[in-house]
Amino acid sequence: MTAKRTKTTGANKAKSAKVKPKLAVFETDSVTTPKQQAVREAAAKKLARLEALDASGPTPEPSKAGSEADGAKEAAPAPTARKKTRAAKPERMSALDAAAKVLQEAGEPMNAREMIEEMSAKGYWTSPGGKTPQATLYSAIAREIATKGKESRFEKSSKGHFAAT
Repeated sequence: MTAKRTKTTGANKAKSAKVKPKLAVFETDSVTTPKQQAVREAAAKKLARLEALDASGPTPEPSKAGSEADGAKEAAPAPTARKKTRAAKPERMSALDAAAKVLQEAGEPMNAREMIEEMSAKGYWTSPGGKTPQATLYSAIAREIATKGKESRFEKSSKGHFAAT
């Protein structure tokens, strides 16, 4: 018998050239070794156990009679993961919050350097090691004034000095 040839072009030629190989795992007619059968049985048991967990919710206890009869070793169920609870740390005050508090207590306008010194002296906030914390604080205060406007906790009283609102 001769096969009838058809004219193929472009995409059809590419499709006909690509033949997907069949996976041996899904073939039922092929000969399997005892090791392959054991692997399939273990996978089927695991799948059944997972489906039972999804259906029932709590972890079912494996029966000893069933596992002894099968002669198969099953791993103990994994313990449920628990989140560790950390001791609540006291909330650290931000530099802006500390600056607002210092300005409220002082009642007079201050520049950024004076605010930094006062915050560290009273223990409200200390620099984590930055070289110019006063520049960072100045910029943060200016940014808050620009974004919040009249809702801001600060107001610019003179060049380089801020007061509490």
